This record gives sequence, structure tokens and C-alpha cells, in this order.
Amino acid sequence: MIDIPEFIKGYITKRPKSLFALDIDKYSDLLSDKIKGKNVLVIGGAGTIGSSYIKAILAYEPAKLVVVDTNENGLTELTRDLRSTPNQFVPEEYITYPMSFGDAVFEKMFLSHSPFHIVANFAAHKHVRSEKDQFSIEAMIENNVFKAKAFLDLLLKNKPEHFFCVSTDKAANPVNVMGASKKLMEEVIMAYSSEIQITTARFANVAFSNGSLLAGYIERLLKKQPISCPADIKRFFVSPEESGQICMLACMLGQSGEIFFPKLEEEEQVYFKTITQDFFKASNREIEICNSDQEAREKSLLLSESGPYPVYFFSSDTSGEKLYEEFYTDTDEVNLLQFESLGVIKNARKLAVAEIEMCLKDLQQLMNSGNYDKQTIVENLKKYLPDFEHIETGKSLDQKM
Repeated sequence: MIDIPEFIKGYITKRPKSLFALDIDKYSDLLSDKIKGKNVLVIGGAGTIGSSYIKAILAYEPAKLVVVDTNENGLTELTRDLRSTPNQFVPEEYITYPMSFGDAVFEKMFLSHSPFHIVANFAAHKHVRSEKDQFSIEAMIENNVFKAKAFLDLLLKNKPEHFFCVSTDKAANPVNVMGASKKLMEEVIMAYSSEIQITTARFANVAFSNGSLLAGYIERLLKKQPISCPADIKRFFVSPEESGQICMLACMLGQSGEIFFPKLEEEEQVYFKTITQDFFKASNREIEICNSDQEAREKSLLLSESGPYPVYFFSSDTSGEKLYEEFYTDTDEVNLLQFESLGVIKNARKLAVAEIEMCLKDLQQLMNSGNYDKQTIVENLKKYLPDFEHIETGKSLDQKM
């Protein structure tokens, strides 16, 4: 098996050191002042980005760390990882809770452990594949929007020094419901940004993150299953380490209401097909290009330890799939000079909380009506998100290999 961190540096990001190294070094003293000795709450901390954020801030020695995630196994692995890493600082007060931040017990825990000086929320539906029908979309909006709003209401009574909520590049000119839900989440948190110190970040794909296409390659190889990959989609990428660092920088250094993104050039986008070819090249293994997923499955039955590996490259045809990435729109006021590695959107729309509540009430009434489908939810979202142009093909990633 290849060295994944080295593969990311050499073939995907093509950066020998972190994109954010200069800013972290430049603001090291300020980061220490803001984090050292503070109480930290991380929601969704067992995922790739959340756990990377935890490792980034632990370098500055907070006094207390509470981590919440619905993934009990993920929390176990996070703890084992932190406890097993040489020279890794872990505060004496460190505790993990397998629960949802939307549960009643979460509020009890939160109030018991308060005050929290730093709060970061990474709990989200993050995959375009979660867009299937009205039920999967309702669950997505419940997690990404309604629960976020309820948590902000809790924070109003227990204000942290810094609150960060992760967004996505797909919130810029969204074409899928996941991106639209994150854009609506941005609108929600911006409505509170005059009362709470809030920042967010849109960023690139995290290479080999949990549940990603690339992480799936490792699983497929272990199970001797064929590889399936879109040939026409390209993305910006950051490493898992970089994903945590951008969130830390945005959380600790941003002004309330700002949206951060990595400063990456158009030519730094990489095709998934190219990464796939490089993955096997780095593994010293040939690939056998197949013309269908069925052919790829059949070829996998004949796999030998050293023979060519069956790979099916296809043209993307699923709903909500954008062929390229963007971090901001033409109407955004962007500052590219403040940081070495980060751009900042300065003029995010800030609606009144009452307007946000009206929007969410409208959505909730639709979902409670029992008379709705995917299209009616999309049309409802378009009323509040004028730049939402949904791409509907009638196909879902659940229909793909």
C-alpha cells in the first residue's frame, strides 16, 4: 500500500509543505494567545476535518477539550490516535460524547461543561450523494440548517469567544441541494454574526477524507473490488492536515461574519481520472480500462496479486454535479491581500434573524405538510437563494458503482 500523505503531497496538492504554513507561522503568537488555556468544544470531531482541526488547535495547548460526534467508533479511533501519537499534547480535561448536537442531552452536557471559549461545528451532511428524494433532503436540511439554528440560539445565552461553522465550496452558485443547504446555513449564521463572533470557511475537497471517492479506493483494493471514477470532473484539493488548519485560522483570526477560502489558482484543479491513474502508478500496478461497471465487476473476479486492476472511467450524469469548483461569486467583495494563503469574503449577506426564521418556518411547514417531493423543496429553496440553479438529471450516485 502506498504512503497516502506522501501521495497527496506528490500527486494531488503538489505541495511539499502546508499551504497555510506561512500564515500559521506569522500568527503563531496570536493563535497561542487565543487558544492556550481555553475550553474548546468540537462538534463532529470524529470526521476527517473535525479531527484535523482538533490536531491543529492542540498544538497551542487548550485547557479543556470536549468532542461530540454521532460516530461512536470514530470517537474511539480519534482518542486512540491522539493517545498514540508521539509528542501529541492532550489536555488533562479531555472527554468524548457519542451524541447528536440536536439531542436534548446535548444541551444538558453543554451547560454542565460551560463556559466554552472556542466552539466549532463540523456536524453536517457533506455529500452530494445525500440528495436522493424528499426524505434524504429533509434529513440534510434538518442537520445542516435547523439544528445549526437551534444551536445558535443556545450560544446566544452562552456566548463563546469564537464560533466556527464549516461550509463548502458548493455553497458558491449552488447546483445541488447539499450546496444550497450549506448556503442557507451561511445565511443563518450570518444573521447571528452581530451577536456572536462567527466565521466560516469554504474549501476544497479533502484528499482521502472519510467517505470520499479516493478513500474508497483503499477499501476497494482491500476487498478486491473494481474502481469506478468520473473522467470529466476536476476539483481543488487540500490535505487532511490543511483542512484542519484553514478552519483553525478562520475560527481564530477572522472578524465576525467573514467567509474564508484557500487561495488556489484555476490550474491547481486536478481531474479525478488523473489522480486515479497516478494512484496506480505510485502503487506500481497497471490498470485495465473497462467500458462498463458490469465489465469491471466481471474482470475483478479474475484479479491476481500483480495483474492489471479493472477501472471504469465514466462521464458524470448525476443530479447536482458541477464539473468545476468556485469559492466565491461575482457579487462577493473579496480580500486577497490580508493573508498569504487565505482569501476572505467581506460582504456576506446578513439578514435579520426574523427573516431567517420566516424562511425556516416556510420550509418546516412544507415538510410537515406531507404533501411535498424533492422538486417542491428545491423550488422553496430557490425563493430564498436566488443563485441556486439546481441540476437535475434523475440519477443519483447511489445508482453508481
